[in-house]
Amino acid sequence: MAAGALVALRRGSKEQIGSAVAMALKNLMGLACDPVAGLVEVPCVKRNVIGAVDAVSAADMALAGIESRIPVDEVIDAMGEVGRRLPVELRETALGGLAATPAGRAVKKRMEERGAPPVA
Repeated sequence: MAAGALVALRRGSKEQIGSAVAMALKNLMGLACDPVAGLVEVPCVKRNVIGAVDAVSAADMALAGIESRIPVDEVIDAMGEVGRRLPVELRETALGGLAATPAGRAVKKRMEERGAPPVA
């Protein structure tokens, strides 16, 4: 949505706003949400930085006249479908992806040893 907002701030058309949103979302589709120890610092916070760069790039492309071949509504629907099809371990459960790596499990163990409250 940041891509669309950037286009709107730069006085782009509704079509350009939709293209920017669609292009930015397509780059993130299917991204596993696998917070280490159940916290969003690793990797989610860092992914937000990449998302911001993605939004700027998508806005620039849309304003340059590049159109998304897939309409924004269809991209949003497809993204929802991909999310529903992701295994539960990759949906912010801290059970898969980076959270399941040896380093990710070690972070969780250290937090538990320090008495950090469990994160659902």
